[in-house]
Amino acid sequence: MEKKVYTHEEVVNEFIGKKGTPKRDKYEEDLEMFLIGEAIKQARQAKNLTQEELGKLVGVQKAQISRIESGKNLTFSTVRKLFKAMGLAVSLEVESLGKVSLC
Repeated sequence: MEKKVYTHEEVVNEFIGKKGTPKRDKYEEDLEMFLIGEAIKQARQAKNLTQEELGKLVGVQKAQISRIESGKNLTFSTVRKLFKAMGLAVSLEVESLGKVSLC
């Protein structure tokens, strides 16, 4: 008996919903926020900073850095402030416009 192999897209469509549905939109937004939070965490760790130290650089508590690194409470302003505090440039790529520097 041959096993059926499913693509990632097929699995997501089946269990979360097709593109354009509210549940799928929420899933994709949460995933994007998680990935940005993970990038902040990796940058912090590469700079050998603790969450507490990064928090002090931007004037927030360690708990707030933890939430941000988990993809919660993210805004462009927050992302910009954190990367700037770590001495890193960050840009946003906008389709048809190209890269836009945030800091």
